[in-house]
Amino acid sequence: MQLFYFCVFFVIYILTVLANLLIITVVSLIAHLHIPMYFFLSNFAVLDTWCSTAVIPKTLSYLITQNKVISHSGCLTQLCFVHSVGPTEFFLLTVMAYDRYLAICFPLQYATMMNSQVCLYLCIGSWMSGFSTGWTLTIPTALLNFCGPNLIDHFFCDYIPLVKLSCSDTSTSETVFFSFTWVVVLMSLIFTTVSYSHIIKTILQIPSSLGRQKAFSTCAAHLTVVIIFYGTVIFMYVRPRASYFSSKYKIISLFYSVITPLLNPLIYSLRNREFKKALKSVHQKFCKSVNYANYS
Repeated sequence: MQLFYFCVFFVIYILTVLANLLIITVVSLIAHLHIPMYFFLSNFAVLDTWCSTAVIPKTLSYLITQNKVISHSGCLTQLCFVHSVGPTEFFLLTVMAYDRYLAICFPLQYATMMNSQVCLYLCIGSWMSGFSTGWTLTIPTALLNFCGPNLIDHFFCDYIPLVKLSCSDTSTSETVFFSFTWVVVLMSLIFTTVSYSHIIKTILQIPSSLGRQKAFSTCAAHLTVVIIFYGTVIFMYVRPRASYFSSKYKIISLFYSVITPLLNPLIYSLRNREFKKALKSVHQKFCKSVNYANYS
């Protein structure tokens, strides 16, 4: 069974990396995709790749080598990466919702309100806020003492199963962690919900059914990712104490740390007609360059 799990995880990881790298490559090569929506999407693809890389390779080594040991520093590093990428994705999803709000509710002023400088500042702010949150969540955990048995009931170093192993008083660490979780998740969810409430209100006022369908199609992929990502993380982390954790939450962790990074590029690319045209254009350019090289 471990060999079977290894193959499944390996295929998922390869597909995740290739799909997200494809998004980054296509967006960088096609000039008409150099707009805020795809700039944010490229950043999101980088985060998805990073999240998978922080979790899956180490899990693969557990499965194939039977050496299920991770060092204390390695465990904290993995914890820091996972809980830095997560908040960054929440902030970036909020920024993407705000971008769609400006594009649909203020189409004439959109180009000036969401220029390249504003996009850059919003992305830098999302990354800095996310990784500052990750460090803030990791440092109280690093100060805990672990007396044994140091056996984590999980496939990676997540906060809740890790803090349950500590022989120290974890009340301060748990208060910091869950306070930040509530603030980051719920505040970003509120801003995203407010943006989409204005978007839906504006779309319903469009007289043409074709216009309403076109406007909603630009938000459908992002809204799908928001529902999946927020749903799994809220179910996992928005809780008062770590003691509420049970083994069934490993399945939820598997979904947001392994499955979601694979689903995100598929949702954005397969549901986006403009991106599929750009992908076809890149393929044609590549074929022409290969034929020209062979002819030369």
